[in-house]
Amino acid sequence: MAEIELPNPEELEEIQKKVFTRRVALVTAVFAVILAIASLGGNSAGKEVLLTQQQSSNQWAFYQAKVIREHLYGNLKTLLMSQFLGREGRMTHSVQSQYETILKKAEEEENRYREEKKEIETEAKKLEQERDLYRSKLPYFEYAEVLLQISIVMASISILASSGFLFSIALSFAVLGTASTVNGFFLIFRIPFLH
Repeated sequence: MAEIELPNPEELEEIQKKVFTRRVALVTAVFAVILAIASLGGNSAGKEVLLTQQQSSNQWAFYQAKVIREHLYGNLKTLLMSQFLGREGRMTHSVQSQYETILKKAEEEENRYREEKKEIETEAKKLEQERDLYRSKLPYFEYAEVLLQISIVMASISILASSGFLFSIALSFAVLGTASTVNGFFLIFRIPFLH
């Protein structure tokens, strides 16, 4: 009869620890990849907040310039009308015609600036909405980064302690971090205290 050699229990325990360590290390690498994606999303959202805020501010400044010009032509029109009314019967036909031409031009310019500022206002409000959207995404990325960093640390500790319990805690943080990352990109749900 052949002899059966039983494995040494210490060797089995060491092999089991290596398997656990490899699995945890592999999963931790996945956590790190998700963390990199969350970081990239957060950086991108932050840049978009700044960019759209700057563009919106530029549009509002442009809007103000149009308002000033609109008022300038409105005041010119009022001034011309007041001068015209005071001299109406004493002007020659050619002078009266020039007044009417200038008055008409001032009114056209006032109307043009009034219309142009409406388009600029619409664009500025659209940029503000875009900025607010990116701003609402930003906290999700920030919390995702924190949760994923905690999960990586907990997974590392679970390797050192050979603790499945600590690894399950790391998985919990990673799931929350992953959900927050996905939500940062798609805003599937909104958490009130983050807005």
